Amino acid sequence: MASRLGVDIGGTFTDLVVVDDATGVARVGKVLTTPKDPALAVEQGIQAVLPEASAAPGAVRAVVHGTTLATNALIERKGAKTALLTTAGFRDALEIRREGRYDMYDLFIDPPAPLVPRHLRREVSERLLADGSVLRPLDEDAARRVIAALAAEGIEALAICLLHAHANPTHERRLAELVQDLAPQIIASCSSEVVPEIREYERASTTTANVYVAPLVARYLTDLERRLSELGVPGQLYVMQSSGGIALPPLARRLPIRLVESGPAAGALAAAQAARERGEPRLLSFDMGGTTAKACVIDGGAPLVGREFEVARADRFKKGSGLPIRVPVIEMIEIGAGGGSIARVDRMGLLKVGPDSAGADPGPACYGLGGRLPTVTDADLLLGYLDADFFLGGRMRLDREAARRAVTEHVARPLGLDPTEAAWGIHRVVNENMAAAARIHGIERGRDLRQYPLFAFGGAGPVHCWQVAKVLKVPRILLPFGAGAMSAWGLLAAPLAFDFVRTGRERLERADWGAINRRFEEMEAEGRALLARAGVAPGDVRVARIGEMRYVGQGHEVECAVPAGTLSAASLCAITRSFEAAYRALYHRLPQGVPIEALNWRAMVSGPEPARGLAGRPEPAGALGRPPAARADSAEKGARRAYFAEAGGTVETPVLDRYALAPGAAFTGPVIVEERESTAVLGPGARCRVDDGLALVVEIPG
Repeated sequence: MASRLGVDIGGTFTDLVVVDDATGVARVGKVLTTPKDPALAVEQGIQAVLPEASAAPGAVRAVVHGTTLATNALIERKGAKTALLTTAGFRDALEIRREGRYDMYDLFIDPPAPLVPRHLRREVSERLLADGSVLRPLDEDAARRVIAALAAEGIEALAICLLHAHANPTHERRLAELVQDLAPQIIASCSSEVVPEIREYERASTTTANVYVAPLVARYLTDLERRLSELGVPGQLYVMQSSGGIALPPLARRLPIRLVESGPAAGALAAAQAARERGEPRLLSFDMGGTTAKACVIDGGAPLVGREFEVARADRFKKGSGLPIRVPVIEMIEIGAGGGSIARVDRMGLLKVGPDSAGADPGPACYGLGGRLPTVTDADLLLGYLDADFFLGGRMRLDREAARRAVTEHVARPLGLDPTEAAWGIHRVVNENMAAAARIHGIERGRDLRQYPLFAFGGAGPVHCWQVAKVLKVPRILLPFGAGAMSAWGLLAAPLAFDFVRTGRERLERADWGAINRRFEEMEAEGRALLARAGVAPGDVRVARIGEMRYVGQGHEVECAVPAGTLSAASLCAITRSFEAAYRALYHRLPQGVPIEALNWRAMVSGPEPARGLAGRPEPAGALGRPPAARADSAEKGARRAYFAEAGGTVETPVLDRYALAPGAAFTGPVIVEERESTAVLGPGARCRVDDGLALVVEIPG
C-alpha cells in the first residue's frame, strides 16, 4: 500500500509520521536529533517507524521534510566562506543597514555583523538606472580580475547584488556566467533571482544569507537523498518552505534561504488545518519542543504570512536588531523556551530560564547522556508531570536523581529553596516567558488573544499549556491526538507551492495594465511549468495574486488580493476595495483624497492540498494494550503525586492512557494524560472531553 512520510528535525528530537494513503492509519515516531549529522537521525527514525507501521520502504511514495539547518547555520555563523560582488560605491550597504537604531535609548547597541566581512565585499564597474536602463556597461575584464582574486582567497560562495538589478538582471547574469567559467567550484547567487524586488539593503542581506547556507544545504540534501535510496525508499523528497509550501530539492538547493523557517512553518500549518476541520475562526498555535517555543495566530483557517523576517537578532524582541530576510514566511514568534532550556541563577540572584539549551547533546541531566545543568525537562520530572519509566513510551528511561542533583546544585541551593519549589519556579518562569512572547505576537498584529483557543502541541507543549493558557486567559485548550509529532503531521498537510515576485511601480489611476498582466503571466507560467515537472495536472493548479500597495508618499506597503484574469481599468474598483479593506484592518482609518500606488506584484502558484486531514487518524486500536473506551476511569493507568499550586502543593493525580480514550470520554482535573510522544498536564478545575476527531478539549474555569 502507498504511504507518505513526514520528517521534522528539531533541536532536540526528530519527529516522524507515516500515513497509509488508503486507510489513513498513521504511526508516529520520535528519536533524538543528531546535531553533528542530522540525516543520521532521519535514517534511524525511518528504520524504527516503518516496521511499527507495517509499511515497506518501497511503498513510501513521498517524503516531506522540514529542517532548521539553514536557521542554525545563520545563527551560529557556520555557513560557507562568502564574498559579495556589488556596484562600485555600494559595498558598505550591508554595514550601513537602514541607518536606524533599533533602540534609540541604548548607547551600546551591537547589531549582528554582516555575513560578509568588508575585505570580501568587492566592487565591479557598472551602473544601472532605476528603470533598468544601462548608464555604464559592465567592465568584464575588471570583473574577471576580481573573481580570480576571490577564488585565490578560497571563497566557497559568492553573492552578486548590483544596484537596480531587480529591474534589469543582465549584468548580474553575466557575472554569474563569468564565475562559472573562471571558478566553477564557487556557488553563486544573483539577487535578481533570489529576491527580484526593490530595496537595496534587504536584497543584499537576503542574497548573502542565501548563498552563505547554500553549500551546507546542498551537501545535506544530497546526503539525505543518498540515505533514502540506501534504505530502499523510492518516493520523491520534498522540502518544506518558510511560506508553508513544499518544494523539490533542486529549488531548495538554489534558494535555500526559503527553508529558514521550514520546521516551525509545518506546525503552524497543522494548527491551520485543525482550525478548518473544526470550524474554528480563530486559533493560537502553541508549539513547544525541546529547544524553542513558537506561537502563531491563525485567522480564518490560515496562518498569517509575512514577506520579511529577521534572523540572529541581537535582541529577540526588538525589530531591526537582526539580519533581514526578504522571503515569504509564516508569521510567528519564537522564544528560546523548550524542554532543554537551561535554568540558572544570575548574578542578581534572579532565576532565568533559556534561551540557551542543552539540546540533544548532551541533553537535560535526566537523559543520562552527560548533561549536568538543570533544564525545564528536569523540573517537569521532579514536579511529577513526567513518568521516568514511560518517556517516549518507555523507550528512554529518565534519571530522576540526576535531575534532582542538577536542580538542587544550580537553582535550589543558591535560592534557599527545596528542590520541588525550585522546580516549580523553573516551570513558572518558562511559562510566563512563553505567554509574554505570545502576547507580544498578538498585540503587534492587533489581536486579542483572549478570543483565541490555544492549540498546544510539540513534545513539551501539552505539559505547559495549562499554565500558559491561564496566563493568557484563553477560552479553552485543544490538544490534538499525536501532539508530540504534530509538526511532522503539518508537513503532510502542505501543498507543492512556489512564490514569485516582480517590482513594478504603478499609480493605479493611470496604471499600465498591459505591463501588470505581463508580470503575472510570466510568474504564473513559471510556476505552472515547475508544477508540471513535479507531476501536477494543469486542472489542479491554484493561483493566488497579491499586490503590495501604499498611498503615495508612504514608505511601506500593505498586501491586498488582486483579482484573477486579465486586468484592466475595469479592475480598478475591485483592487481599490481590496486595498482599503486591508489598510483599514491595520490602521482603522483611511486617508482621504490620496492616490494609491503599487510597488510589488506577487503570485503564489500551488498544487492541490493532500486529501486527508488531521481528524480521525489514531494509532492502531489498543496501541498500549487496551481498547479505547468512552469512560475515563477505564483509561486509568494509575496515579502519581504531582505539584499543582492551585491545590496547595503535591497531590495524588490520576494518570490516563491517551490511547484508551474514545470520543465522548469526559473527566476533570487535576489529571495527567500520557501518550508516547507527549504528556498533557491539566490542573484543578479543568473540564476535559474527547471530541469526535480525538482532540482533547479543555475548558478553563473562570
